[in-house]
Parts: sequence; structure tokens; C-alpha cells
Amino acid sequence: MTTSDIARRLEHVRERVAAACDSARRNPAEVTVVAIAKTFSADLVAAAVEAGCHDIGENRAQELKQKAAVLGSADIRWHFVGPLQTNKVRHVVGTASLIHSVDRMGLGAALARRAGALGIVQDVLVEVNLGGETTKAGIEPHGVRALAEELAELEGLAVRGLMAIPPASDSSTQLSDSFTALAELGTEVAAQIPGATELSMGMSRDFEIAIACGATIVRIGEAIFGPRTA
Repeated sequence: MTTSDIARRLEHVRERVAAACDSARRNPAEVTVVAIAKTFSADLVAAAVEAGCHDIGENRAQELKQKAAVLGSADIRWHFVGPLQTNKVRHVVGTASLIHSVDRMGLGAALARRAGALGIVQDVLVEVNLGGETTKAGIEPHGVRALAEELAELEGLAVRGLMAIPPASDSSTQLSDSFTALAELGTEVAAQIPGATELSMGMSRDFEIAIACGATIVRIGEAIFGPRTA
């Protein structure tokens, strides 16, 4: 994968986002594309940034720390999108502009303590397990509002909205139902917490459906960087 390949693929993603927004009668400026760089090199991340994608996502705390160290001077807004253990919080808080995967109060408290020690406010999303799948992280829908409100009370955290990975499906109707369910939860949360309006949902194979349902952040890996080999 070359720099020109990344630029070409990123432009195609932008075209798809614009078309999806046009179909949904939305402004493309309402949708942030986060390039998911899990397992891809810092050089490829730099190529994406050079092509104009300044929002970069990582799934692993150590990988985020390493790439941020290499690319520290680049104009990057880092996103942490993977499961996070409390003992890895120090690698993420203060580096990630937005943490997408907060699904329990214990993690939120650890993030708030670290943010307080650094004298910052850490933006977070509540991760929702829409299908109650035991193989996925996230809080079940019935607990979302209470957790979001508890997290919002923690000094050092700012709840910005919700994130979800829907149950795997080849059915556009089922995916739409999942994304719509998250959007409805998001409306409830935003009514209680000012500024909690982000909906992080949709990946390479389904982000057009997510945009139609109200996504404000789409997490795109393969469509930008190509298939993963690890």
C-alpha cells in the first residue's frame, strides 16, 4: 500500500460518505471519518494524515502510545475505539481526543482519576452492546442512560455520546434497526446531558446505512488501509 493508494482510497470513502449524506439529506460536514489504523504502520497513518484524514483510531492502548510517540508532531486527533483495561488507562488518557469504549463505572472512574492528575477533561463515549452478545464489550441498552448520567457526574470526564458495533448481519434491515436503536438511545442521553450528541456507528461495510440512521462518526479501516494481514 503506497501513499497514493491511501489517498485514492480515502477519496473514495469521502465520495461514499457524501453520497450517503445526500441520500439522507444530511450535510457531509456532520459526519467525521475516523481511519482505524489497528495493525497498520505509522507510515501508513502518516499517509492518511497527508491525504487529509486527521482523525485516526486505534484499538490497542500500547499501539496508540507507540504511534502517537512516532507521529507526535503530526496534526492528528487520536480516537481509542477498543476494549480498555483500567491498567492501560495511563496510555490513553491525554493522548486520545475521544475514547469510544467506556462501558462500566469502574473504567470511567479510572479515566477520571487519570484526567484529573493531568489537569484535563477527557471526552468519552458510552459503548452499547445492542445485541447482548457475550463476545462483545458494551453495556446493555437498558443500562445506558443511568451509566451515562453517572459518568457525566465525574469530574474530569465529558460524555459526548454513544458508540456501538451492531450484531453481525448481512441484512440491511437488521443493521438499520440496530443503528436506529442506538440513535434513539442517543436522543434520550442527549436530552439529559448537554453536548452528548455523538453517535459512533458504522464501519467499512455498513457505514452508509449508519449515516442514514444518524451516525456522526464512522470508523473506517479496510476501506482506507486495505485488508489486515495480522
